[in-house]
Amino acid sequence: MDLRALALLLVLAGPVAAQPLRLATWDPGLTRDGPGLLMRDIAAHDPQVVAAARVIAAAQPDAILLTGFDWDLDGRAQTGFADLLAELGHPMPHRFAGPGNRGLQTGHDLDGDGQGGEASDAQGFGDFTGQKGLALLSRLPLGPVTDHSATLWRDLPGHRMPDLDHADIRRLSGSAHWNIQLETPNGPLHLLAFAATPPAFEPQNVARNHDEAAFWMHHLPQAPFAVIGNLNVDPVDGDGNPAALRALLTVTHDPKPRGAFQPPQTGPNADQKGDPALDTVEYDRPPGNLRLDYILPSQDLQVTASGVVWPAPGDPLAKPVAAASHRRLVWVDLDLE
Repeated sequence: MDLRALALLLVLAGPVAAQPLRLATWDPGLTRDGPGLLMRDIAAHDPQVVAAARVIAAAQPDAILLTGFDWDLDGRAQTGFADLLAELGHPMPHRFAGPGNRGLQTGHDLDGDGQGGEASDAQGFGDFTGQKGLALLSRLPLGPVTDHSATLWRDLPGHRMPDLDHADIRRLSGSAHWNIQLETPNGPLHLLAFAATPPAFEPQNVARNHDEAAFWMHHLPQAPFAVIGNLNVDPVDGDGNPAALRALLTVTHDPKPRGAFQPPQTGPNADQKGDPALDTVEYDRPPGNLRLDYILPSQDLQVTASGVVWPAPGDPLAKPVAAASHRRLVWVDLDLE
């Protein structure tokens, strides 16, 4: 074949389509009752750990934010879990995690019960530093990380913090707020990662949950970004205030990932108003299943596909999903061309 014929074939074939970038977030239930126990279970290939790894390997994300993963000082749990993913054929060699605010003791009796050093006296509810923390795993290199987790709640413009004791030391983040720069072939993508406080248990938690999401409206980068993580608020159902979520949707767009299967809308789900296909968590008690986990890309990004890993009972993935967590993995594909 001469060069002219080869050139014609290349023109007719057209450009090779770029692969989309797949982001994911999930609370895989990789948290334990004490420090070091998750490392023990990962090393032992505990069935729940293996089930979580199988779900992630099946979803094939390029980067995933885990919102229920115990932190340890040397990163041994994260390294061990990444090794397990590699064994399953999905290596994610680039990682980031920090101690976060869960279990980080303040040295004060925040809940006013006369006892210090309890889970409710920490910056974020937790029995030890790093319990149920955040962890990012990625196939792509990571750039700089800006950690906003030490921001005081009272310093957020327009905050809704009630009059609380020790306001001078109370942090906004129940877990963490990170701006993680993901280095893609088309330039940096900023992941605005967090896991908000549940809007329950304490009267101030509805306000804190709202403000943790509202924080990002004051810290948006001048670059493509995606808000990612556990917002812990449903747009329609549940006890939270979705006002900050609605504000975020003015600068992002909602791919509305859907699951393949929805449980019957009976029992605690009977009075739900939201679309059950969008739910990301299964509760067998009121308020029922909710949509709590999100990936919200900035408006300059193009979404090509999205989904919630909620397989039907007969699907081979259904057992690992159920064995791992009552939460469901959310994924979004982005075209960065």
